[in-house]
Amino acid sequence: MPEGHTLHRLARLHHRRLAGRRVSVTSPQGRFAATADRLDGQVFAGAEAWGKHLIHRYRGGDMVHVHLGLYGSFSDGKSPLPAPVGQVRMRIESDVYGTDLRGPTACELYTPEDLIALTARLGPDPLRKDADPEVAWSAISKSRKAIGALVMDQKVLAGVGNVYRAEVLFRANINPHRPGTSVDRGEWDGVWEDLVALMAVGVRRGKMHVVRPADDHGAPAYGPGRPRTYVYRRAGEPCRVCGTEVLMGEMVARKVYWCPTCQPD
Repeated sequence: MPEGHTLHRLARLHHRRLAGRRVSVTSPQGRFAATADRLDGQVFAGAEAWGKHLIHRYRGGDMVHVHLGLYGSFSDGKSPLPAPVGQVRMRIESDVYGTDLRGPTACELYTPEDLIALTARLGPDPLRKDADPEVAWSAISKSRKAIGALVMDQKVLAGVGNVYRAEVLFRANINPHRPGTSVDRGEWDGVWEDLVALMAVGVRRGKMHVVRPADDHGAPAYGPGRPRTYVYRRAGEPCRVCGTEVLMGEMVARKVYWCPTCQPD
């Protein structure tokens, strides 16, 4: 599932290319047809993201909420776009650029009340200027749940997925199995600041960069086109820093990775 930097990058791209332009909105697949008819011909006002959620705004006040889920994706290009290929849920096209959305978990008309309800159940997003890390710290410092589970809980932190979870905890030398109550304020401040910086790099570059230059040697990325990581998907391989074998376990139905030497219990 795409992590928060992907949604923020999409929001910036769509805002830059479409904001202020009158757009055609269609649903070649048909599952979004009624709302597409309502939006067709309106002026696209802008786009923004909260965690893993994307919001498109229209000048008339309408909003569309998109959650990509496991299989959703946008493909963008210059107008006129070619004939739709595959199951295109929503096509938005101006006189200059357009975008096709395929396979999302959610693509739906939103009211202001819907947006309020969404943001109320999300934790602070490290990529938003209005984020309050105190909200996340309050939840973490009172919880006996594993810190590795807490930083992936969208009610605690919005936008953090499995890769950033594994890597930011490694960089902070925090074992993912430690309870939230064992994390001190200095450690949390470091994690938050690191997330803000790392996720911003992800937005700018379009891919994750989590390995410090001094450690970026030896083992390649875990797959073609994938980022170099310290521990994520490197189970059984030597730690880039100390050489200890990277471990893998299960946590809240997701794989979790850590180095037992750099991240002691």
